[in-house]
Amino acid sequence: MKNATLAVVGHAGPEGSGDAMSNAHGLVALSALGQPTRIEIFRTLLRAEPAGLAAGAIAEAIGCPHNTLSTHLGILARAGLVTAARAGRSIIYRANVDCIRLLIGFLVNDCCNGHPELCDLQAAIQRSSCGCASGEKAGSCG
Repeated sequence: MKNATLAVVGHAGPEGSGDAMSNAHGLVALSALGQPTRIEIFRTLLRAEPAGLAAGAIAEAIGCPHNTLSTHLGILARAGLVTAARAGRSIIYRANVDCIRLLIGFLVNDCCNGHPELCDLQAAIQRSSCGCASGEKAGSCG
């Protein structure tokens, strides 16, 4: 059976349009990530890209009770940061990498008077431990 995408919950903020994210959606996403358990869930899901993780695996990885995890996943999903898809009897959660890219763009859009390339952010990304190669296809790197 083909994996079906689930609508866990609707997004709380408007979707980013094209290459930009609205202030409202940026604030919702930042608020969702502004809690220790949720940022750990999100970082765990980024490390699990592109396969994603079932809720039980996430709970075990971060030491979070299942009922609390469900609440946190709902908040992240409403912010557009997490998606879910049914795989057989399991629901697999994934980080929405496109959303986090839009959020990063939202944060640095006005950097250096509208020229974020002057801040050499690409070098900072390459020095990070995410293992992302520059120029990697959008949506494929966690």
